[in-house]
Amino acid sequence: MAWTREQLAERAAKELQDGFYVNLGIGIPTLVANFIPDDMDVTLQSENGMLGMGPFPREDEVDPDLINAGKQTITELKKTSYFSSADSFAMIRGGHINLSILGAMEVSEKGDIANWMIPGKMVKGMGGAMDLVAGVQRVVVIMDHTNKAGESKLLKECSLPLTGTGCVDRIITTLGVFDVVEGGLKLVELAPGVTLDEIAQATEASYKVADSVAA
Repeated sequence: MAWTREQLAERAAKELQDGFYVNLGIGIPTLVANFIPDDMDVTLQSENGMLGMGPFPREDEVDPDLINAGKQTITELKKTSYFSSADSFAMIRGGHINLSILGAMEVSEKGDIANWMIPGKMVKGMGGAMDLVAGVQRVVVIMDHTNKAGESKLLKECSLPLTGTGCVDRIITTLGVFDVVEGGLKLVELAPGVTLDEIAQATEASYKVADSVAA
């Protein structure tokens, strides 16, 4: 069975490490915050100038002045600090953020990512996506394996405008986990109940299968 949105986020949370500074993208990536282990110290950073984001607020805790980059209301922690967006992007561009977990519309077998616009549709802007994929130490994408039409989102070449080239390190889809390695993709994990045949039928990109999965 394919992973649900919550299961995708839970699997992505395994990419976190104690002491990490992490940026979570809009959409499913924001759910990763719900699965940070209680004994792990992870600091969440937001492009709009906040370091140390707390969880989403209960109804009686909502402060409209406290929002993340996706304009969702959030809470602060004792360690929270605030600064200008210029300082925030200096953190990102300077390589000080350990991990970024992003959504995507397409990823190529070379690690290219398209996640900011579909031509002909309303475009809100690039946001911080281009800086994140260029400046963060490790980039992990979580996304559906196929689009609503059942077409693969893991492609030989992206068809949508690119956010970055050769910048993705790992892709966690609803069907499995792929690493971007020399020569293409490597399937390193299957979602529970998903078969290699299902992966093959749903994937346009070229990939090889890790020995641990093939066994």
